[in-house]
Amino acid sequence: MRIIITSLLCFAATSIVSAQRPAYDSTYRPGNFALKVAQFRSYANAPTDIIFLGNSITAGTEWAELLGMPNVRNRGISSDISFGVLERLDEVTEGKPAKVFILIGINDISRNIPDSLILQNYRRIIARIKLESPTTQIYFHTLLPVNNTFTQFKNHYNKDEHIQYVNTELKKIAAEEKIGLIDLHPNFLDADMRLDSRYTVDGLHLNAAGYQVWKKILFSSGYLK
Repeated sequence: MRIIITSLLCFAATSIVSAQRPAYDSTYRPGNFALKVAQFRSYANAPTDIIFLGNSITAGTEWAELLGMPNVRNRGISSDISFGVLERLDEVTEGKPAKVFILIGINDISRNIPDSLILQNYRRIIARIKLESPTTQIYFHTLLPVNNTFTQFKNHYNKDEHIQYVNTELKKIAAEEKIGLIDLHPNFLDADMRLDSRYTVDGLHLNAAGYQVWKKILFSSGYLK
């Protein structure tokens, strides 16, 4: 009887822990994912290409025009997660681009994908690029802050601890892997440590002024020379 009771208690404890752990789905892909990837695959590649790879924050501007560089390509897909980037990464590496600039992870956080898995996927992305396109220079951006005074993207707000942890660990990964790191996060903070409302339309995505700040950071880093 004692063994049965102990087993039941262990099962109950496990069930409680499982119930407290938010569910996540690594197989999620945006509704337009297949269409966008097919479009990307239909475009010509060149070894001089500079790829901006990520989600809607990357997709939200015309990079070639913003940077004044016609060889820049936008490979952002709105709502994408790090697992989606891994799924479509061969489209990027097949062209053996000169450089890849990556910003991904905030949608993973909003979907309760564990920080450890996000970081693991960062390492997988880096390893894949190094293997499949060894001459490509790799640059990761830290995640931008969010602003919970807005209301449109509630699942993204109030995840500041996750954002900070992922960014801290990403810096370590970049140093270990000897890749470039563009620290966007501190450049977009207001006095309350939120995404500055001057640079956002909804507390998550950037407005035109925000992309101008990003542009200045990129050029000041020297990585676009």
